[in-house]
Amino acid sequence: MRLFLSSWKLGDAPELLDDLVGQGRRAAVVGNALDALPDAHRRQATGREIAMLRERGYRVTEVDLRDHFTDAGGLAEHLAGFDVIWVHGGNPFVLRLALALSGADEILTALLRRDAVAYAGWSAGACVLSPTLRGLELVDDPADTVTAYGRPALWDGLGLLDYAFVPHYRSPIPESEPIERVVERYEHEKVPYRALRDGEVTVIGQPSTAARR
Repeated sequence: MRLFLSSWKLGDAPELLDDLVGQGRRAAVVGNALDALPDAHRRQATGREIAMLRERGYRVTEVDLRDHFTDAGGLAEHLAGFDVIWVHGGNPFVLRLALALSGADEILTALLRRDAVAYAGWSAGACVLSPTLRGLELVDDPADTVTAYGRPALWDGLGLLDYAFVPHYRSPIPESEPIERVVERYEHEKVPYRALRDGEVTVIGQPSTAARR
Protein backbone atom coordinates (compact mmCIF):
# COMPACT_ATOMS: atom_id res chain seq x y z
CA MET A 1 0.00 0.00 0.00
CA ARG A 2 1.46 3.33 -1.09
CA LEU A 3 0.31 6.51 0.65
CA PHE A 4 1.49 10.12 0.37
CA LEU A 5 -0.13 12.11 3.19
CA SER A 6 0.38 15.84 3.54
CA SER A 7 -0.90 18.61 5.75
CA TRP A 8 -0.94 21.13 2.88
CA LYS A 9 -0.91 20.24 -0.80
CA LEU A 10 2.45 18.78 -1.97
CA GLY A 11 4.22 19.94 1.17
CA ASP A 12 7.94 20.68 1.20
CA ALA A 13 8.93 17.43 -0.49
CA PRO A 14 6.93 16.95 -3.72
CA GLU A 15 9.65 14.68 -5.06
CA LEU A 16 8.52 12.08 -2.53
CA LEU A 17 5.23 11.78 -4.38
CA ASP A 18 7.05 11.31 -7.69
CA ASP A 19 9.24 8.62 -6.15
CA LEU A 20 6.25 6.83 -4.66
CA VAL A 21 4.24 6.82 -7.88
CA GLY A 22 7.17 5.70 -10.01
CA GLN A 23 7.24 6.22 -13.76
CA GLY A 24 3.46 6.30 -14.16
CA ARG A 25 2.04 9.79 -14.46
CA ARG A 26 -1.71 9.23 -14.81
CA ALA A 27 -3.37 11.12 -11.95
CA ALA A 28 -7.00 11.35 -10.90
CA VAL A 29 -7.98 14.42 -8.87
CA VAL A 30 -10.89 14.02 -6.45
CA GLY A 31 -12.27 17.34 -5.18
CA ASN A 32 -15.42 16.18 -3.43
CA ALA A 33 -14.31 17.47 -0.04
CA LEU A 34 -15.53 20.85 -1.34
CA ASP A 35 -18.97 19.74 -2.52
CA ALA A 36 -20.77 21.86 0.10
CA LEU A 37 -19.23 25.04 -1.32
CA PRO A 38 -20.63 27.10 -4.20
CA ASP A 39 -19.83 25.39 -7.49
CA ALA A 40 -17.65 28.25 -8.79
CA HIS A 41 -15.48 28.10 -5.67
CA ARG A 42 -15.16 24.35 -5.95
CA ARG A 43 -14.18 24.50 -9.63
CA GLN A 44 -11.52 27.12 -8.97
CA ALA A 45 -9.98 25.16 -6.09
CA THR A 46 -9.93 21.88 -7.99
CA GLY A 47 -8.55 23.68 -11.03
CA ARG A 48 -5.60 24.85 -8.95
CA GLU A 49 -4.91 21.28 -7.84
CA ILE A 50 -4.99 20.08 -11.44
CA ALA A 51 -2.62 22.85 -12.54
CA MET A 52 -0.22 22.07 -9.69
CA LEU A 53 0.05 18.42 -10.65
CA ARG A 54 0.34 19.17 -14.35
CA GLU A 55 3.31 21.40 -13.57
CA ARG A 56 5.00 18.32 -12.14
CA GLY A 57 4.37 16.36 -15.32
CA TYR A 58 1.25 14.42 -14.39
CA ARG A 59 -1.51 13.71 -16.89
CA VAL A 60 -4.47 14.80 -14.81
CA THR A 61 -8.17 13.97 -15.01
CA GLU A 62 -10.77 15.13 -12.51
CA VAL A 63 -12.94 12.32 -11.15
CA ASP A 64 -16.12 13.70 -9.59
CA LEU A 65 -17.52 11.03 -7.29
CA ARG A 66 -21.01 12.52 -7.63
CA ASP A 67 -21.07 11.18 -11.18
CA HIS A 68 -20.79 7.66 -9.77
CA PHE A 69 -23.26 7.65 -6.87
CA THR A 70 -25.22 4.96 -8.73
CA ASP A 71 -22.32 3.57 -10.74
CA ALA A 72 -19.76 1.92 -8.46
CA GLY A 73 -18.84 -0.56 -11.18
CA GLY A 74 -17.99 2.20 -13.62
CA LEU A 75 -16.00 4.03 -10.96
CA ALA A 76 -13.96 0.94 -10.14
CA GLU A 77 -13.01 0.51 -13.78
CA HIS A 78 -12.21 4.22 -14.12
CA LEU A 79 -9.99 4.46 -11.03
CA ALA A 80 -8.08 1.32 -11.97
CA GLY A 81 -6.73 3.21 -14.99
CA PHE A 82 -4.72 5.70 -12.92
CA ASP A 83 -1.30 5.54 -11.28
CA VAL A 84 -2.18 7.88 -8.41
CA ILE A 85 -5.40 9.17 -6.87
CA TRP A 86 -4.95 12.74 -5.57
CA VAL A 87 -7.59 13.69 -2.99
CA HIS A 88 -7.45 17.30 -1.90
CA GLY A 89 -8.51 19.11 1.23
CA GLY A 90 -11.82 20.48 2.39
CA ASN A 91 -14.41 19.02 4.73
CA PRO A 92 -13.55 15.43 5.72
CA PHE A 93 -17.17 14.61 6.55
CA VAL A 94 -18.33 15.64 3.08
CA LEU A 95 -15.50 13.69 1.47
CA ARG A 96 -16.16 10.59 3.58
CA LEU A 97 -19.83 10.51 2.61
CA ALA A 98 -18.99 11.00 -1.08
CA LEU A 99 -16.60 8.05 -0.85
CA ALA A 100 -19.37 5.92 0.65
CA LEU A 101 -22.16 6.97 -1.72
CA SER A 102 -19.99 6.24 -4.75
CA GLY A 103 -18.46 3.05 -3.41
CA ALA A 104 -15.02 4.64 -3.67
CA ASP A 105 -14.23 3.75 -0.06
CA GLU A 106 -14.29 0.02 -0.85
CA ILE A 107 -12.85 0.48 -4.34
CA LEU A 108 -9.85 2.47 -3.15
CA THR A 109 -9.23 0.12 -0.24
CA ALA A 110 -9.13 -2.84 -2.62
CA LEU A 111 -6.87 -1.05 -5.13
CA LEU A 112 -4.47 0.04 -2.41
CA ARG A 113 -4.27 -3.33 -0.72
CA ARG A 114 -3.18 -4.96 -3.96
CA ASP A 115 -0.85 -2.04 -4.73
CA ALA A 116 -2.62 -1.24 -7.99
CA VAL A 117 -2.54 2.51 -7.36
CA ALA A 118 -0.94 5.09 -5.07
CA TYR A 119 -3.06 7.38 -2.90
CA ALA A 120 -2.08 10.98 -2.24
CA GLY A 121 -4.18 13.09 0.08
CA TRP A 122 -3.75 16.33 1.95
CA SER A 123 -5.75 17.61 4.92
CA ALA A 124 -9.25 16.08 4.55
CA GLY A 125 -7.89 13.76 1.87
CA ALA A 126 -5.59 12.23 4.48
CA CYS A 127 -7.97 12.50 7.45
CA VAL A 128 -10.50 10.13 5.88
CA LEU A 129 -7.96 7.30 6.05
CA SER A 130 -8.08 7.46 9.86
CA PRO A 131 -10.10 4.95 11.94
CA THR A 132 -12.58 7.67 12.90
CA LEU A 133 -13.43 11.27 12.11
CA ARG A 134 -14.54 12.02 15.67
CA GLY A 135 -12.78 15.10 16.95
CA LEU A 136 -12.68 16.79 13.56
CA GLU A 137 -16.11 18.33 14.21
CA LEU A 138 -14.11 20.87 16.22
CA VAL A 139 -12.72 22.09 12.89
CA ASP A 140 -15.26 21.21 10.17
CA ASP A 141 -19.05 21.08 10.29
CA PRO A 142 -20.49 17.56 9.88
CA ALA A 143 -23.81 19.15 8.84
CA ASP A 144 -22.20 20.21 5.56
CA THR A 145 -23.02 16.70 4.32
CA VAL A 146 -26.70 17.68 4.45
CA THR A 147 -25.93 20.77 2.37
CA ALA A 148 -23.96 18.72 -0.14
CA TYR A 149 -25.99 15.50 -0.37
CA GLY A 150 -29.04 15.78 1.88
CA ARG A 151 -27.71 13.05 4.20
CA PRO A 152 -26.15 12.95 7.66
CA ALA A 153 -22.45 12.52 8.17
CA LEU A 154 -20.61 9.25 8.66
CA TRP A 155 -18.19 9.17 11.56
CA ASP A 156 -16.03 6.20 10.66
CA GLY A 157 -12.93 6.64 8.53
CA LEU A 158 -11.58 4.14 6.02
CA GLY A 159 -9.29 2.68 8.69
CA LEU A 160 -6.26 2.42 6.41
CA LEU A 161 -4.26 4.19 9.11
CA ASP A 162 -4.11 2.95 12.69
CA TYR A 163 -3.98 6.50 14.02
CA ALA A 164 -5.88 9.75 13.52
CA PHE A 165 -4.27 12.06 10.95
CA VAL A 166 -4.21 15.66 12.21
CA PRO A 167 -3.22 18.35 9.67
CA HIS A 168 -2.37 22.06 10.05
CA TYR A 169 -0.84 21.62 13.50
CA ARG A 170 0.66 24.91 14.70
CA SER A 171 0.60 26.28 11.17
CA PRO A 172 -0.07 29.83 9.97
CA ILE A 173 -3.70 29.29 8.91
CA PRO A 174 -7.01 29.81 10.79
CA GLU A 175 -7.66 26.07 11.15
CA SER A 176 -4.59 25.74 13.36
CA GLU A 177 -6.39 27.08 16.44
CA PRO A 178 -9.22 24.49 16.47
CA ILE A 179 -6.68 21.80 15.57
CA GLU A 180 -5.06 22.49 18.94
CA ARG A 181 -8.36 21.49 20.57
CA VAL A 182 -8.46 18.31 18.49
CA VAL A 183 -4.99 17.38 19.73
CA GLU A 184 -5.97 18.17 23.32
CA ARG A 185 -9.03 15.93 22.99
CA TYR A 186 -7.03 13.07 21.51
CA GLU A 187 -4.47 13.39 24.30
CA HIS A 188 -7.20 13.35 26.93
CA GLU A 189 -8.99 10.37 25.36
CA LYS A 190 -5.71 8.59 24.58
CA VAL A 191 -6.53 8.40 20.87
CA PRO A 192 -3.45 7.53 18.79
CA TYR A 193 -2.76 10.41 16.40
CA ARG A 194 -0.09 12.00 14.27
CA ALA A 195 -0.06 15.78 13.90
CA LEU A 196 1.65 17.37 10.90
CA ARG A 197 2.52 20.99 10.35
CA ASP A 198 1.92 22.50 6.93
CA GLY A 199 4.86 21.49 4.76
CA GLU A 200 5.31 18.12 6.44
CA VAL A 201 4.43 14.87 4.68
CA THR A 202 4.23 11.20 5.61
CA VAL A 203 5.00 8.51 3.06
CA ILE A 204 3.98 4.89 3.53
CA GLY A 205 5.21 2.16 1.21
CA GLN A 206 7.69 1.98 -1.64
CA PRO A 207 7.31 2.22 -5.44
CA SER A 208 6.25 -1.13 -6.85
CA THR A 209 7.06 -2.74 -10.16
CA ALA A 210 3.49 -1.99 -11.23
CA ALA A 211 4.12 1.70 -10.63
CA ARG A 212 7.05 1.84 -13.03
CA ARG A 213 5.04 1.86 -16.23
